[in-house]
Amino acid sequence: MMNDGGCAIPELTAIWESMQGEIRSRLDEFRQIRERGDSDAVFVELVFCLLTPQSKARACWAAVQNLLEKNLLFEGTSEQISGELRGVRFKYRKSEYIVKARDMRDQLAEISQFDDACDAREWLVQNVLGIGYKEASHFLRNIGCGESLAILDRHILKNLKLLGAIEEIPKSLSRKTYLEIEKGMRVLSDEIKVPMSHLDLVLWCKETGEVFK
Repeated sequence: MMNDGGCAIPELTAIWESMQGEIRSRLDEFRQIRERGDSDAVFVELVFCLLTPQSKARACWAAVQNLLEKNLLFEGTSEQISGELRGVRFKYRKSEYIVKARDMRDQLAEISQFDDACDAREWLVQNVLGIGYKEASHFLRNIGCGESLAILDRHILKNLKLLGAIEEIPKSLSRKTYLEIEKGMRVLSDEIKVPMSHLDLVLWCKETGEVFK
């Protein structure tokens, strides 16, 4: 890791120390989804992650809840679903992703059977339309299967630069670039002794003021 992020590290560790209980509680909630083996809950988390690219997490989760309340998430057409995706960018494309992913619910529910989270992520990227490395990592974390993975959204990348873990925020994230930055984040995690699963939520909280999803 580079050294120019040293001044930001004490702030980061102070945030972590103040919110460890909240982080552990949230991670326990994610693990419970895996332990219950609830295919509906797993699909709900996938839909949330499908919606998040270039959209605010709160708006995406509100959209998911709205679809559930109107019984459209599991039964609605892509046209019905897109009509309910308020505050979500690229809603027509994403509604099609949701409908296509419904046909894979049984396979998605078995994703925890992978021995390695990286292998599970590769499978998702290759097989689920609309899922890239960030979304796959996010989904796996949210179902208790990906605590060693990095969720490289704009909040995380901004803070990794501030902390000196990366020199610049990349304009795009190829597979190679994603994995290289993830490796650097793991080095940072080891150096400051904040677990990867906690580090992601700490950095997200630092930017948004809350531990969310």
